Amino acid sequence: MGVIELSLLFILELFLVVCTCNMLTAPESYKVIGLMSGTSLDGLDIAYCHFENKGGIWKFSIEKTADIQYTARFKEKLKNTVQLNTIDLLAFHNEYGSWLGDKAADFIAKNKLDVDFISSHGHTVFHQPEIGVTYQIGSGQHVANRSKKKVICDFRTNDVALGGQGAPLVPIGDQLLFGIYDFCLNLGGISNISFQSNHTRIAYDIAPVNMILNYLCQKIDLAYDKGGNLASSGIVNTDLLNKLNGLEYYKKTFPKSLGYEWFLEKIIPLIEKADDSIENLLHTSVHHITDQIAKSVKEIKKENTLLLITGGGAKNDFLIKMLQQKVKQTVNVVIPEEKIIDFKEALIFAFMGVLKERKEINCLHTVTGAEKDSSSGVIYYPS
Repeated sequence: MGVIELSLLFILELFLVVCTCNMLTAPESYKVIGLMSGTSLDGLDIAYCHFENKGGIWKFSIEKTADIQYTARFKEKLKNTVQLNTIDLLAFHNEYGSWLGDKAADFIAKNKLDVDFISSHGHTVFHQPEIGVTYQIGSGQHVANRSKKKVICDFRTNDVALGGQGAPLVPIGDQLLFGIYDFCLNLGGISNISFQSNHTRIAYDIAPVNMILNYLCQKIDLAYDKGGNLASSGIVNTDLLNKLNGLEYYKKTFPKSLGYEWFLEKIIPLIEKADDSIENLLHTSVHHITDQIAKSVKEIKKENTLLLITGGGAKNDFLIKMLQQKVKQTVNVVIPEEKIIDFKEALIFAFMGVLKERKEINCLHTVTGAEKDSSSGVIYYPS
């Protein structure tokens, strides 16, 4: 082979190396819809999100959102799903999956979206990891068939099979998308907190929030206590507060998680036995919630920390005021823009789907107590 041919071959090989390096370092982007239905039964959150990985750093944006309220009939059916027999439960699992797929398809068509896949949390019916059980309805195959998109869902089952709690799952997103905050606190149906300790992500469920507040409001035909106005007008029922704060769950160390069954068994009987006004019960519940959150934050013993608060409870002015008083000067409470407050969970479940697509870890054993980290989720393709 002559000098010219060798030179051309060298140039070609160099070109291929440069191209390969560029491919390896090029930003990777994903366009994903996250679907989230929380234990507070507020409705279905839909978030169309863009994710980009550049040099190992994740960036995100929430491009389009929708909040679909459940009808009174549908909400009642979801609330009572835990009481269904096996056949009816499986039938509703499929029905709810079809409903999710239809809502996602409508959202895509209305906004003319280019979507790589849908990542769905489903709706939690059973969560008893101590006996190896967690179950979210919303059949992935039905979502895929109705939406005509690939679907990733069922993020909790594998972690529970590995001996974990299957919850909380959001901390992987807290770590990779919201790492500038010392604590990430979500105030949904249940409150959960996530933080970094000795280079390890720790997270757990703290206490019921909107689950208990909305339960009380529904007794007077209100969906929720806007701004915490009713709660702020009440006074503390000391006996009830002591009983709530004395529940055995609050003495456990993490990892730990809560489910609707625990709320039915432990909280509702105490509420029902308390002979008091709704205002006083709401006021007492807010003190219970903030007592438990403040206790969790103070146990970490960090100074001048940033506490990011999202979820519906972030809009409860009275609750936030009480929490700020109890954590005092050591913690700076951060309330982000409304889009993050409302759709952070849908965003992070979309992100969990991205990590599953990349075969990367999306469940942390330090959070759930599983025997190892895992890339959890099940993938369905439309037929």
